[in-house]
Formats: sequence, structure tokens, C-alpha cells
Amino acid sequence: MGLRNLPSKTWNVNVGWVLTCNLAADLHAWTRLLGLHDDAELVCAEPQTLRYCLWHLPARLVSHARRRILKISVTWPWKNAFLICWQRLCALPAPT
Repeated sequence: MGLRNLPSKTWNVNVGWVLTCNLAADLHAWTRLLGLHDDAELVCAEPQTLRYCLWHLPARLVSHARRRILKISVTWPWKNAFLICWQRLCALPAPT
């Protein structure tokens, strides 16, 4: 990484930047391990591929009857992969 590549010259900003990058890497790794373990295409996906397929989802968040509903585009090829991954991650027990 090198100190020249960090976004700021102040220590506190760079500490926050490195922690954010570590959190993003952990999120990527645990999502693949726990939510996509049987998807042959996405189990070993690079962060850029996973970002395109799952995180940049073409959807709308709508409110109806005091509930929020995520409406995902029917034509999105990774819709089922996202839904299965989301259900698996929501089914995990809460940390104690």
C-alpha cells in the first residue's frame, strides 16, 4: 500500500481509511464464505465482480403500509443469487 497512497497527510484520517478498507475486505470475504458458498460463479469472485453483481443491484426501495419493500429488476441475472445470499445471511444467529 505505501504511505504515499493514503488519502491524507494526517494520521487520524489515514487510520479511518485503513479501517474502512479492512471492513470492506472482511465484508467481501464473509459474504462469499457464508452466503455464496455453493454458487460456482460468485464463490471465488473478485471484489469488482461481486460489487457489480450484488452490491450495485438495480432495485427500488418503496414504502407501502408502513413497510419497506425492495423491488428488484426481474431481468437482473443475479437476482436469485442475491436473494439466496440475503436469506442465508439473515438466518445467521445474532452474535453474543
